[in-house]
Amino acid sequence: MIPEEQQSPAEAPGAGAGVPEARAGADQVPAPPSWWIYYGDGVRRTGWTLPEAPPWRQFDGKRPEPDEPVAEPDTATDTAVSDTATAPDAATAPDAATAPDICARHHGESAVRTDRITTYRAEPEEARMVNAALHLRRPLLVTGKPGTGKSSLARGIAHELALGRVLRWSVTSRTTLADGLYAYDAIGRLQGERRTEDPGGGATKHPVDIGKYVRLGPLGTALLPSDRPRVLLIDELDKGDVDLPNDLLSVLEEGEFTIPELQRYPECDVRVMTDDGRREPVRHGRVRCAEFPVVVLTSNGEREFPPAFVRRCVRLDISPPSRQKLERIVEAHLGPEVLRASAARLERFARDLEEGRKLLATDQLLNTLRMESATAHSDDPEWPVVLRELLRPLNDTA
Repeated sequence: MIPEEQQSPAEAPGAGAGVPEARAGADQVPAPPSWWIYYGDGVRRTGWTLPEAPPWRQFDGKRPEPDEPVAEPDTATDTAVSDTATAPDAATAPDAATAPDICARHHGESAVRTDRITTYRAEPEEARMVNAALHLRRPLLVTGKPGTGKSSLARGIAHELALGRVLRWSVTSRTTLADGLYAYDAIGRLQGERRTEDPGGGATKHPVDIGKYVRLGPLGTALLPSDRPRVLLIDELDKGDVDLPNDLLSVLEEGEFTIPELQRYPECDVRVMTDDGRREPVRHGRVRCAEFPVVVLTSNGEREFPPAFVRRCVRLDISPPSRQKLERIVEAHLGPEVLRASAARLERFARDLEEGRKLLATDQLLNTLRMESATAHSDDPEWPVVLRELLRPLNDTA
């Protein structure tokens, strides 16, 4: 066997398919290291393989086999209630025996979303820590000021590695762990049972499909077993309750959770609703991943997290973009002509970011340059007011 240090990037273990070669010329960019899977260049890749996980981060979750019994659907009524009403019913959902792996079936990116994601570029130091998290199967804790691209990083990973739509869990002050795992519509199920009662004897004519009253949240869906991991964005974790990081510890460490309402069905698989509108089988009320999901936790740095939680994460601090990065962002979103015409404004914006006295987001610069380049404003004497408000610092509450 060729020693790993002598292998080419294409031969090295865990390397993505086709490490891009360095570009020729004055702006030559070195090729990514051979151990990288994610390059951060926005190029979609499907031929990559995950390296072997560390022994302490290997999980044995398996999707139920087709020949296992599945809980019978309620054929008398197929009307789901509450928040399950928009999900596919048992008649239209993919059958567990014939459906392909969940990672191949979940919803893809919309055209608008894909166009926005393909313009995202990660800095080398950002891509390096993303790859460390992928190798170690650990959550990536991303900290930075608003508007620095923390959420976009998760979408960029999903797009580049062809992992489908990002499962997003937006945290608020009232968010609990249960919100991310699953919801059980007990009232809806009770109403369903009443509709299926036999008026004569009182017994139900058909077994109630309990699965359509259980809906997995973003975290619960991400932990479903599949050959390739899903991307889960837990956004603005620092806005949540002080106990939420500690509550997440066990689930993120063990890669599993249980649904007590389904544990009373030990002899069959129950097909539950997922966060992205699918129906997936769950056995014995236990959900356990096969590959740990790509978990990106974002924080604006408003408070610190417990050391026990932080040590289980790979940390990444995203700094405000440099002048060079701002130029790449503007060119990718608005084109080279707008970039050339906005040199002076871009210079002032970059200087304000560097000095740190004004809290500004990249979106503000893009909005301003878009308005300047796409609107006929020469006859508006109050146009400077519009620009001033668009570039108003986020920490200016006056």
